[in-house]
Order: sequence, then C-alpha cells, then structure tokens
Amino acid sequence: MAESKHYDLIVIGGGSGMRVMSAAANDWGWKVALVEEGPLGGTCLNRGCIPSKILIHTADLIEDIKNAGKFGVDARVDSVDFKKVMARANTFVDCEAEDIEKGVTESANIDFYKMRGEFTGDKTIRVGNETISADRILISAGTRPTVPPIEGLADVAYITSTEALRLQELPKSMIIIGGGYIAAELGHFYGTLGTKVTIVETADMLVAREDKEIARAFTEIFSGKHTVLLGYKVTKVAEEAGLKNVTVQGADGAQKTLEAETLLLTVGRRPNTDILALENTGVKVSEKGYIEVNEFMETSVPGVWALGDIVGKAPFKHGANYEARHVIENMREGGAKKAVDYAIMPHAIFSSPQIAGVGLTEEEAREKGVRYEVRRREYKKTGFGKAIEEDRGFVKYLIDPDGDTILGCHIMGPHAAILIHEVVVAMSAAGGKASAIRDAIHIHPALSELVQWAL
Repeated sequence: MAESKHYDLIVIGGGSGMRVMSAAANDWGWKVALVEEGPLGGTCLNRGCIPSKILIHTADLIEDIKNAGKFGVDARVDSVDFKKVMARANTFVDCEAEDIEKGVTESANIDFYKMRGEFTGDKTIRVGNETISADRILISAGTRPTVPPIEGLADVAYITSTEALRLQELPKSMIIIGGGYIAAELGHFYGTLGTKVTIVETADMLVAREDKEIARAFTEIFSGKHTVLLGYKVTKVAEEAGLKNVTVQGADGAQKTLEAETLLLTVGRRPNTDILALENTGVKVSEKGYIEVNEFMETSVPGVWALGDIVGKAPFKHGANYEARHVIENMREGGAKKAVDYAIMPHAIFSSPQIAGVGLTEEEAREKGVRYEVRRREYKKTGFGKAIEEDRGFVKYLIDPDGDTILGCHIMGPHAAILIHEVVVAMSAAGGKASAIRDAIHIHPALSELVQWAL
C-alpha cells in the first residue's frame, strides 16, 4: 500500500464540483485532489444537456422544414446523415472533455485520480492502491439512469439515455418506457428523424411534474406526432430475432404486446451514493439515497459538503452551478456562510413543443393554500406569434392578487427556455413584482411581448 497523501480539499466528481476545485486550487492556492473515473465535465457535458441539445437542434430544423408549407415555402427533407448528426454532437463533447482534463493535469495544485474512489472513513478515500485524505471533502458524484425491476429485462439489450446519445444507426422503431422530460426530448429527436416512437407511461399524462395545464396540452400535441400509451405499466420484456417485445398492462388489467427494434429506459435517475461506500462515514443519506445537506450544502459530517444531482435538490446543471457558487463562499476561510435558496429555480424541456417554468405550479399553490389568480396569453395573440404561425402555445402566470407579485410562470411554445428568463430576473431582482415586466418597454413585435401582455 502506497503512502497516504493529504490534501486541503478532495473533490469527488468531474462536473460542477470542479468549479469549487478551480477556486480552491487557482484562487486560494490549496492542494486539491480530483477523483473521477472520467470523462471530465460531468453528466451535462458527456451524457446529458450538451449532446442532447446539439442533437435536438437537428430535429427542430427538420420540423421547421416539414412545416415550411405554412409559410408558402415548398421544402422537404430528402435524407438525414445520422452518423454525421451524432458525430457533430459527440466530437464536440469528447474534445471539450479532453480539454478539461488537459487543464486539470497541467495545474500544479491539482492531482487527478482518474478512477473511482471509495470512502474508508469520514475524510479518507481509497483510490486504486492508495488512500488519500483531506481537511475538506466535496461530494459531487452525480446520478445514473435507473433500471427498473421488469421481468425479463436482464436478458434484453436495452439502452438508457447514455447510449441513446451515442447510437450509430437510426432505429426504425423505438419503445420508450417512461414519460418524463428525457422521454419527451429523446422521443422528439428520434421521432422527428424518422424512428417510429412509442412511449409507455403509467401516469395519465406526459411530463406530469409540470403545471397540469401545461402537461395536458403538451401530451395532446405530442400524442398527435408519436404513439403515446398512458396509464400503462410494463409487466415484462423479451427479445426475439433482434426485436424487443414489451408487454404492457392497462388500468383495466388488459394486456397488449408492443414490438420495436430498440428499447429505451427513461424512468428516472438514481444517486451514485451506493458506489461510494458512504456506510464507512457519518454522512447521512435519505431513503432514496440522496445525500442530506443543510442550507449551506454541508453534510452531517463537519468539513464535508455535497452538491449537484447527488443531493437531489435542483437536478439541473444550472442548479448544480448555483450550489457550487454557494459552496465556494461557504468553504472559503473567513467568509460568511450563504444559504442556498431554491425558490426561484427555472427549468426547461427541449422537446416539441418546448416547455419552461419557474416558481409554483397551480397545483402547488392550491396545496399550500396560497391565494392566486391566473393570467395568460396565447402566442397567436401577439404579432410575432402570428408571424411564426404558433397556434397552440401560451404563457401562464400565477399572480398574488394582493401584492401583484409573480408566484410562478409556465410557458409552452417556441423559445420558452429563453422567454422564461425575463420572469426569472423579475422574480430574482425585482421582488417578483409583475410591474417590473408589465411597465417595461418591450420591442414590438418581438416574441418577448408575450410575457408582458400576459400580465
């Protein structure tokens, strides 16, 4: 066994935790160890938001071309070079990961352990044949796709979102188990490129965590493009002659068997706490396996922090980056602690139609007993909305009628992920006052008028 090395900080995970690592090594002069089996950049860069959005842009282009007839343009898609589509995303991703690793290895204050680590104590970690320790530990080891306990699944060649972003051949058909945001995004991508997509979801609507009015509208539109089976659970799967046979059962007990070339699992993600040997520490985890932290991102062990998907508070890249900013403040010697506030945490689903939201949903407002009124506007009732022939999209506000403040906002339609940011700024910097948007001059006839006129 090699001699143990001691550091000022050990960071486990190569995603947003590296922001803390960079501050510690470059700004504070600390000696830091990074433990990550690779590639660097985390889930977002390598297996999530970056490659998926590059791919989805191709689907959006194809959909625009298919809809060109609305605008008097005779256009069609003759063919799609699927390998080139995938290479565009993954070449960029791989080069970025390599550049990040190069920067890490060239830093004099960082030792990079490109392997999986396991805790042997509160602040000691085994990496290969070494044991390293530190005054401070940051756990940002992320999550991985959940594999549900379905009869026959162990004998079937299925894929998760990780493999779906790396396929080299476009499947003729695909069954997607699960109807959340990953299914909505990947279903849009593969379905638009020509795959016959079938989504199986146990709930009565897709993206069920969204405001229900948004979710119902999205489900109706998406079901018009792809096959969507709602209220069905998968009872067993099998494989025969290269095809996946999926048996599903409805609420009435009736069963049917579906058949497709590819089976994609999108039933959620699980935290990677189970592979870190946290049982050797005093770090507490929840029943679902997420690391429990306080408002300062501190775990139950002094000097050990956690952030990102592995804590399950805001499972978005921007959420993890936000948490990392707070950990930097809270870890810095002599600094005042700063609590994380998740009240204004926006999100988006890059499907077709696009969805974005921030703050309370109508259902959450009712559950909390909060007084609210709904204000809304359809895209088609704005100049630019008419210009782009958007007839289904809308923006929906939940407003506190007493203080005229924004409690929540939900948008379904083109550029929703961009439009929501004006609302986020108003909620963050103007106390949520609706007047901050309503009274501001908006360019006419820009699409941003939508979020103003709804108020």
